[in-house]
Amino acid sequence: MSVQVVSAAAATKVPEVELKDLSPPDPEPQLGMSAAAVAAMTPAAGAGDPEAPAPAPTSAPAPGSGSGPAAALSPAAAPPAGKVPQASAMKRSDPHHQHQRHRDGGEALVSPDGTVTEAPRTVKKQIQFADQKQEFNKRPTKIGRRSLSRSISQSSTDSYSSAASYTDSSDDETSPRDKQQKNSKGSSDFCVKNIKQAEFGRREIEIAEQEMPALMALRKRAQGEKPLAGAKIVGCTHITAQTAVLMETLSALGAQCRWAACNIYSTLNEVAAALAESGFPVFAWKGESEDDFWWCIDRCVNVEGWQPNMILDDGGDLTHWIYKKYPNMFKKIKGIVEESVTGVHRLYQLSKAGKLCVPAMNVNDSVTKQKFDNLYCCRESILDGLKRTTDMMFGGKQVVVCGYGEVGKGCCAALKAMGSIVYVTEIDPICALQACMDGFRLVKLNEVIRQVDIVITCTGNKNVVTREHLDRMKNSCIVCNMGHSNTEIDVASLRTPELTWERVRSQVDHVIWPDGKRIVLLAEGRLLNLSCSTVPTFVLSITATTQALALIELYNAPEGRYKQDVYLLPKKMDEYVASLHLPTFDAHLTELTDEQAKYLGLNKNGPFKPNYYRY
Repeated sequence: MSVQVVSAAAATKVPEVELKDLSPPDPEPQLGMSAAAVAAMTPAAGAGDPEAPAPAPTSAPAPGSGSGPAAALSPAAAPPAGKVPQASAMKRSDPHHQHQRHRDGGEALVSPDGTVTEAPRTVKKQIQFADQKQEFNKRPTKIGRRSLSRSISQSSTDSYSSAASYTDSSDDETSPRDKQQKNSKGSSDFCVKNIKQAEFGRREIEIAEQEMPALMALRKRAQGEKPLAGAKIVGCTHITAQTAVLMETLSALGAQCRWAACNIYSTLNEVAAALAESGFPVFAWKGESEDDFWWCIDRCVNVEGWQPNMILDDGGDLTHWIYKKYPNMFKKIKGIVEESVTGVHRLYQLSKAGKLCVPAMNVNDSVTKQKFDNLYCCRESILDGLKRTTDMMFGGKQVVVCGYGEVGKGCCAALKAMGSIVYVTEIDPICALQACMDGFRLVKLNEVIRQVDIVITCTGNKNVVTREHLDRMKNSCIVCNMGHSNTEIDVASLRTPELTWERVRSQVDHVIWPDGKRIVLLAEGRLLNLSCSTVPTFVLSITATTQALALIELYNAPEGRYKQDVYLLPKKMDEYVASLHLPTFDAHLTELTDEQAKYLGLNKNGPFKPNYYRY
């Protein structure tokens, strides 16, 4: 029996943070790689032989894993990550009781001895709003902790979030911040949902290792040399099994790591527990409040006796937190690696203002990130996210995809293949022409908003879908976002007294208008695929390897090679990352002859394309 629970959380409207207009940066010259980076990329014996088998993945087992009572935990026994959470206003019924429905429409609890008692009825309530001038310290604690410090940057938690009511299933509602947890080694330098889930998370990590051949190859080739020895990396990314493989690879390369999540919904609790059990200081859990989000970042950075010298960021929140709160620490950073459109925009903004005192690597615009992660990852995960949350059929549905960059291209291709009628909105005439040539109808959102069944944003922009658009949507229209930040859909405008919010599933809200019309809002306008489903591990292997090589390059670069600016990844590294993944497909590269290489003016070992080449 499904139960619908109406959110009654009061909320104050959060002021918006403007993202300044950014002009595209001047292209930077590609610079050479450091000797350490080149050494780390040197193929092992037999690596150049197309007939040689791919290196066998080597796993770094967690201390204490595989033994003890936790080893008996099976996936069936472990709490599933996607389990629908219990709302704070709902009482848990005894699992031995059965639900029956009264003839008058109410519910009854039937105990094993046959006793029938009436269950409390669920009453729909409209959201009530407190005075917008209400003091921070008077906000209801039931909503979860909030922090005014969130206004320092355009964060991935910009709009109001009822995250506390979306937390993963647990036997109590105690915040992880209030729990005293220790791993098997007695360390408590972490904050996760439940450290007891570590064994289950370890198996997920081991499964992910099988689909991340390049990172496993890096581990194997760096057994003697430690190119990241002495590196102290503080990271803020999605904490998934794939990220765990990256973190353990960085550790194998000699780095120390401290980590937080870049999204309040994307953390896999069991993976975070496995990392904490392995000794990684991880501060993240699924369903953090906004105050939790910033608290976790601060716990990663502000620790006595530990000065980070490298940043790995996804979205720019960590970078801006250190820049604003710890300026002296920021000046001692050797390099920043950023992988999102949003975070890269922020870096260029700092650089343009002359405030970027650290060299930074723009991984998002590297070929291996943009052409593989953004395109192929979204092509597969968009369907997964929509299916898991709505159980919908795509054939014949009318869909509008806002933005036809690599993410938009992937979403459109997947939906078209499923038989959907796809419209595209674009501001860039080049991307617009690509959409037309790919067989999609280019429209303005206002032209189709009344008729479409699904609206998907993937622009990286702000207020792409406004309250006016939301008011004009048809009944049961599904609205979601595939961009990193939650600024694309004006969710804050929906939190008004005349609208009723119904939480029907984890990450699924029905917003109901007075006339009975409702829209289906997924993940409160946050990143759909990582909030509501999973993403293909193999594609993330490409991005993670690119991130690892970028860290190696910046950390080992001689003084003066990289100025206080934003750089693209050297093309030679892009090609190397791609080559590490080819053995998975039993793919054999053709080699240039000396005559051919001379004719083309290329080195036989690459790079094979000029910097201006568009893949």
